[in-house]
Amino acid sequence: MSVVIMGGNECMERRYKDLCESYNCSAKVFTKLRGGLQAKVGSPDLMIFFTDTLSHKMLNGAMSALRGQSTIIEHSRSSSLSALRTILEKHTA
Repeated sequence: MSVVIMGGNECMERRYKDLCESYNCSAKVFTKLRGGLQAKVGSPDLMIFFTDTLSHKMLNGAMSALRGQSTIIEHSRSSSLSALRTILEKHTA
């Protein structure tokens, strides 16, 4: 399963990726808005938005990139590993 995580903390990027790998998922993590976001997102199976640390511009760009795809979208106010673990357990089990 491919996972894209938007938002979160920069210092946690490696931990997010490691946790996703433990659930046999490949992950891309975007904590800051960088150019060409739509091309980098691709077509993931699961998109996770950590809304407390995510700008509106970044959220809107990601949502427009996903338009017309069958991607599962999850929102979490918390960007903790336990919140990510809960989401991954829900969708990988």
